[in-house]
Amino acid sequence: MNASTPSATRSAAVLETIEVTRAFGPVVEGEAVISEEGFSPRYDLDRWTGVITKPGHKLEGVNIRDKICFFPTAKGGIAAGWAFYDIKHKGIAPRAFIFGVTNPVMVQGALFANITITEGWSRKPAEVLRNGDWVRVDPARKVIELLRRSAD
Repeated sequence: MNASTPSATRSAAVLETIEVTRAFGPVVEGEAVISEEGFSPRYDLDRWTGVITKPGHKLEGVNIRDKICFFPTAKGGIAAGWAFYDIKHKGIAPRAFIFGVTNPVMVQGALFANITITEGWSRKPAEVLRNGDWVRVDPARKVIELLRRSAD
């Protein structure tokens, strides 16, 4: 059995759990990227590289490709939907967007692009997780599970 399959890691010990209010998409695992600042796929992200390029953003210079991205808020409106599809089509999308608060356009865009998305959390991610931790997002169970601490 491949270690990257959900069934293989499901038996792994869960170190911490964050419950979410709403969640959609497939179960995904990946490296956590934690931000204290909101996110806009149009204005914060270089949609050719997957790097956050907005000057002064707390994650400026960070590539979000294949990451589990935690943001307190979603920024942006109507164009966010096509922006999510665009980054997914280019192969530079994160595995999941974990928002404290989001909006219907962001949810619609994530669903259209088949990117896992959640909203609301029982614990602030920055109090439980750190950048580089390996987490699993299970939308059906409405949980985020810390599976492995980063080596840092």
